[in-house]
Amino acid sequence: MTTTPETDSPLLAHIKRRIAVSGPISIADFMTEALAHPEHGYYRKQDPFGRAGDFITAPEVSQMFGELIGLWAAVTWQQMGSPPKIDLIELGPGRGTLMSDALRAVRNVPGIGDALTVRFVETSPVLRTHQQTSIMAYGIPATWHEAFDDIPTRSGVPAIVIGNEFFDALPIRQFERGEKGWAERLVGVDANSGELGFVRGRETPVTDALIPATLRATAKKGDIFESCAPAIAIADQIARRLNETGGGALFIDYGHPGSAFGDTLQALKGHQYHPVLSEPGDADLTAHVDFAALSRTMIEAGARTGAVLTQGTFLRMLGIEQRAELLKTSADDDQKTAIDQALSRLIDADQMGTLFKVLIGYGRDTTPPPCVSGVAG
Repeated sequence: MTTTPETDSPLLAHIKRRIAVSGPISIADFMTEALAHPEHGYYRKQDPFGRAGDFITAPEVSQMFGELIGLWAAVTWQQMGSPPKIDLIELGPGRGTLMSDALRAVRNVPGIGDALTVRFVETSPVLRTHQQTSIMAYGIPATWHEAFDDIPTRSGVPAIVIGNEFFDALPIRQFERGEKGWAERLVGVDANSGELGFVRGRETPVTDALIPATLRATAKKGDIFESCAPAIAIADQIARRLNETGGGALFIDYGHPGSAFGDTLQALKGHQYHPVLSEPGDADLTAHVDFAALSRTMIEAGARTGAVLTQGTFLRMLGIEQRAELLKTSADDDQKTAIDQALSRLIDADQMGTLFKVLIGYGRDTTPPPCVSGVAG
């Protein structure tokens, strides 16, 4: 029988009890408990963003990021014929910084202010308060939703969907190649130490269907493949909505352009890497996004996608370097230095420029949005 040390947090004790009752749990179940537990989940109880939090996202680096995404959305709207109503949907909007910068950038675009309804997909009560405050000054109607599928589809109203660092926090499953087949990596409790640890389930051919055929053919013992069912489900929902109403989607996240082997699960706490299974609920958990899987899903649902771009390429295509020079014309020396540093962080290859990737999707009857190349579907 597993014992629970007195130092265990309520969430860790809960996870250990769950394992004691039903056996090892999937990594997806562990991530769900750690990030979304109703009382003790990481995203439910705190604001993790900024220097005082555990990580800094691109909108927190510079206003330029959100401004350019806002202009991307505005041009997408114009290319659809400037419809009188449009839903601007953001998945996992953090503090609302990106949306605030985007709305400030587009407020002078004729007609868009009257057309917009902002819809946030957000589960955190703490962050919802920040988001409401961030966009209050713009007078744009806004609603909040627990999930994308909760957003009502309005007849004749297209959608523009933005997801920045959203998919990386969705729960994944991991499968490891063994001597004869694939086995799921699980989270169990070590009988001696009483601590959480990774264990291997039974090898079974059933999980083979989750591994793309091109990878299965080259798999070696020890190879790990990650699968994110929630990401696939949401990409499918978005594609079907865009096909029905028209519109585009912009996904920005760190990940790989093609499906690949590798263990990318990691934890961050206080801007430092942290043991993945230690202190669930008090550290962020993420995994690299499989952009090829997202693209395949949208295409299979009838939508279209462009080629996967790096963040640096995407932002340069939108004119971030010119925007930086314009900002510097009214800045003092310290501000100019800060603008240059932020620009470098967003687009340079050794920083966020290549680590983060961009995928643009759109409805089958929608004109390709800006920055789409290598159209698929």
